[in-house]
Amino acid sequence: MGANTSQVSDLSDNPSLKALVGTESISENDPFWNQLISFTFISPTCSGDSKLLEEAVIPLAKILIENNPRSGNFGALVRIFLGRTKELKISTECQDQLFIWQAHNALFMIRCLLKVFIREMSEEELHLQFSYQERAPGSCGETGSEDLLEELLSNLVHLIVEVPLLDITYSILFEAVTTLLVFFSYQLFHKDILRDGIIYQHIMKGRCLCLTSRLVKTLLYNFIRQEKCPPPATHIFEPKAEGGLLYGLASGVASGLWSVFTLGGAGSKAGIDQEHNPLPLSNQSLLLLLVLANLTDGPGWPNPYRQAITCFRNTQDTSSLPVEQPHTFQINFNSLYTALCEQQRSDQATLLLYTLLHQNANMRTYMLSRTDMDNLVLPILEILYHVEDRNSHHVYMALIILLILTEDDAFNRSIHEVVLKNISWYTERSLTEISLGSLLILVVIRTIQFNMTRTRDKYLHTNCLAALANMSAQFRCLHQYAAQRIISLFALLSKKHNKVLEQATQSLRGRQGDNTALPDYAQDLNVIEEVIRMMLEIINSCLCNSLHHNPNLVYALLYKRELFEQFRMHPSFQDIMQNLDTVIGFFSQRLEQAGSDLSVERVQEVIMKGAQALPNDRLKKFPELKFKYVEEDQPEDFFIPYVWSLVFNSGVGLNWSPHGIELFSMDSG
Repeated sequence: MGANTSQVSDLSDNPSLKALVGTESISENDPFWNQLISFTFISPTCSGDSKLLEEAVIPLAKILIENNPRSGNFGALVRIFLGRTKELKISTECQDQLFIWQAHNALFMIRCLLKVFIREMSEEELHLQFSYQERAPGSCGETGSEDLLEELLSNLVHLIVEVPLLDITYSILFEAVTTLLVFFSYQLFHKDILRDGIIYQHIMKGRCLCLTSRLVKTLLYNFIRQEKCPPPATHIFEPKAEGGLLYGLASGVASGLWSVFTLGGAGSKAGIDQEHNPLPLSNQSLLLLLVLANLTDGPGWPNPYRQAITCFRNTQDTSSLPVEQPHTFQINFNSLYTALCEQQRSDQATLLLYTLLHQNANMRTYMLSRTDMDNLVLPILEILYHVEDRNSHHVYMALIILLILTEDDAFNRSIHEVVLKNISWYTERSLTEISLGSLLILVVIRTIQFNMTRTRDKYLHTNCLAALANMSAQFRCLHQYAAQRIISLFALLSKKHNKVLEQATQSLRGRQGDNTALPDYAQDLNVIEEVIRMMLEIINSCLCNSLHHNPNLVYALLYKRELFEQFRMHPSFQDIMQNLDTVIGFFSQRLEQAGSDLSVERVQEVIMKGAQALPNDRLKKFPELKFKYVEEDQPEDFFIPYVWSLVFNSGVGLNWSPHGIELFSMDSG
């Protein structure tokens, strides 16, 4: 960083950086600043490169912290950057690449220093670092009337919303978004959720407030566009045969060979590490959006960014609102939907999908009206199918999304009308043709079975069963394998129930007269019986509402009828077992009448005819199974640790070891 540095290891010896962090004040009019910010550097886009750079910056930043109260050089650097931001939009229109390049470099240096400042000091102390002014030795420290911290925050927001995204502006927009994330990162050093503070006040109530909707819209469009980081050739520089990067200048700054940082090959012709993070701006924009959306409400005012996210509308919507909502705007729903479908590999995209489905009624209505819901549902199912490779939060988000979707009866009907062929990622069995609804059932049941054998998380299987229960009344033409897996899951639960019951009985016999504490088998039995009851209700709901549409389920039920014998007289299941007994008895009788040694095809024919003949009044009616996801069950700040864990693990910008927040403290119990 500086005009003559070629390796990160050389930073501590760079004369320009030594002057910046030294005790001598440098006037803002000094040519030094042009020299300082005239370097070539491709921002690291992976954690290893970012960490390498940060380790080199830390000692310099600590020296600056000590000397800045006298020199005011950090404030001068900020003002140099602010002076250039005023002309950035015009520079972009005029393709003034030198101006953009130097503004980017100044902001990059500010961001690197801020990371260390925030780790080393409180917000109040950070505010003072912005306030220190150049002064003569021995004079009293006086602060200027301007609030340089607020000015920088405001300019960063203006930069993001006003400067168009082009190849020549990509890097500076990335730096602006990442610098805002760095400002918010005080949360990483506190166990408690931060609800106020200087930065929080500026962002929530200060000059940035009027740009709320534009900022949210811009960040969403950055996510939608999914622009890859342009190659070095479009970053002002042109590769030369001698291996350097020569910037052709026709201005007063003479052409010459500028230094290049070599961070893990970042200065090579290959350029940005596309394998690690090919979409740094898109990724960082989404992370910043999630951070803003999850800031807690202040005393007496709601979070404006959450308001903007919950009320934006489709550009195709021309209707007028009865009451104008604060911070509302319009965005292309089709483009957003497409980006969401394509990006569900990442936790943050899944969390955005959850946020929009749960909190934005306009977006939820639009998604549920789509005729290509398979484009959205299939990536969610793939997340659940590879549950072993996903973190628990990503799995929870996917399940909650399914639960929200299954609250809609039209969705539950339509997914059985979508026929899929050759699902490549489903490897347990060849599925040449299956409905989306049957595939959803298979994946959710597989998730339940994984949970029973591995994680044993009650929250997880409750959400799985709730989604199945919501769908059960609209089960249609279940695939043979899906019907088998429903009954197989019941068989697994029955086996587990018998095992726990046997352990409890043996323990009681072996401990007669022993006053020591017994294992809590009663609690285990209670949990298993709750799940068994739920499974019986799901099967019963399907039989009562769509028996004639599901001969494969009746077939599987008859094939494993002995499983249900032990629960017929159980007090917890007697009522729900009446209908199953009726169905099993009715079809068993018809099969007996059809003769012995029946082929599979003949059995299915008898079942289909019998389904039409079974009177509806023979089955007892139960209340409709409906479960709704309610966020109020969780505290307001439930997702904040999760969001910051995503920022922390993004590999760009924030890769230090946190001292405070428990990044994975979401309670899954």
